[in-house]
Amino acid sequence: MMTRVLGIAALTLMALLGAGPDVAKAQGYGHGRDSIECRSNDYRYNRCNTNWRDARLVRQLSGSRCIRGQTWGVDRGGNVWVDRGCAAVFVEAGGGPGGGHGGGWRPGPGWDTDISFVCESRDFRYNMCQVDVGRGGGVRIVRQISGTRCIEGRTWGYNRAGVWVDQGCAAQFVVERRWRD
Repeated sequence: MMTRVLGIAALTLMALLGAGPDVAKAQGYGHGRDSIECRSNDYRYNRCNTNWRDARLVRQLSGSRCIRGQTWGVDRGGNVWVDRGCAAVFVEAGGGPGGGHGGGWRPGPGWDTDISFVCESRDFRYNMCQVDVGRGGGVRIVRQISGTRCIEGRTWGYNRAGVWVDQGCAAQFVVERRWRD
């Protein structure tokens, strides 16, 4: 009886302290795939090497909220990044041929047209400018407007839904939409 109580206490303590990725795998959080634990210590930006096309959060470890595109994401290099206290266990998402888009669907004619627009973080707040970047597309800054430096992955970034800016970054962006099989 005493051994069982101590075992339960040890598991509870591990959960409270934030068990590492090996524990996450053992508990089935990896769903048969490799998982990683990525933490923003002291509310600082952190990048965890993964080389994944996309990621999915499977378990939040922090008291700070983990919100995709705001406090966590995947950069162009395939690395998971976290910020503002987010700590979580992530697994690779999508992947596979075609990235999970079956049926050979492709966008219509004229879709591969570059789009230029301004996106700005007013009052140093997070802002998402919605534009379809598309699979295989890219985003670059044409002209920085703000006095605050725009640093990709820290004060600006993007995903298929658009471009986000934060902490005073304001710039003119170009979305180079390309479709990649």
